[in-house]
Amino acid sequence: MSTTSLSNIRKELKKEQRSLLFKRFLSNKLLLTGSFIMLFVVGVALIGPFFLSYTPYQMVVENRLSPPSAEHLLGTDNFGRDLFSRVVYGAQISLGVGLAVAVITSVVGLVIGLLASYYKTLDHILMRICDGLMAIPGILFAIALMAALGPQTQNVIIALSIVFTPHIARVVRSKALSIREETYVEAMRAQGASPLRIIFLHIAPNTISPLVVQATFIFADSIITEAALSFLGAGVPTPDPSWGNILYDGKLVIFNAWWMTVFPGIMIILAVIGLNFVGDGLRDMIDPHTKPRSKKKRVNLFRFNSQKARG
Repeated sequence: MSTTSLSNIRKELKKEQRSLLFKRFLSNKLLLTGSFIMLFVVGVALIGPFFLSYTPYQMVVENRLSPPSAEHLLGTDNFGRDLFSRVVYGAQISLGVGLAVAVITSVVGLVIGLLASYYKTLDHILMRICDGLMAIPGILFAIALMAALGPQTQNVIIALSIVFTPHIARVVRSKALSIREETYVEAMRAQGASPLRIIFLHIAPNTISPLVVQATFIFADSIITEAALSFLGAGVPTPDPSWGNILYDGKLVIFNAWWMTVFPGIMIILAVIGLNFVGDGLRDMIDPHTKPRSKKKRVNLFRFNSQKARG
């Protein structure tokens, strides 16, 4: 068979794989819904600033606590700042913090999990450290770290990365432990491949799928935790807008200016729901046996109940 025909076959196979992946994406309702929600939230953060008439820091004191109107679509806050501008720029900060935490924890957790899965001595040391960190409630741990580091956006990223890295490391380690016993890994070891080559070129690529799924959940958790820290005054410092400190400003006037808590709250809910839908959808795509197993279980349960009723 000629080289040209082989290249054509590879191209056809790639086209079929892409079309199959696209069909699976369209048939996955959770992933499709979550993608549309996140497309809207990211669109607000990236495209919204081009349609703003006010900056998030511009104060007009005489217009403080104005309700939603044609001039101020979402109203104004207790300093007369346009709430729509602050929610849009707050989306950039909140999503930026969540994305940075998800990337950092994925990289660091991947390295920790891979090393722990291959070296038993490191496994005992690293996993005991992870167990100790995971034993502390996340929000309390984050507050303690922010008290030590100080309320700055980069410190929020550092604190949340420390909080969530053990979760990623645990997921990667559990997957890598099963891959380490595969035949092809044993063959590479028998051929004299170095441990680092085996870890990062043969084991690591097979842990990416569960890592990506877990990273989407970390993304959502980071947005919630950052909002909680900012709401408590230990997160993104004012006057920089984030959804959390907008809620903090609105809690004092919640009965007089409901829009200050409702609109940033809606954005937090949309972002978290969208990311969780994306994570669940990716998990279903990566593990296609999940749904058939659940359906089979329901069918068997129905048969059992029917036989029991007849008996």
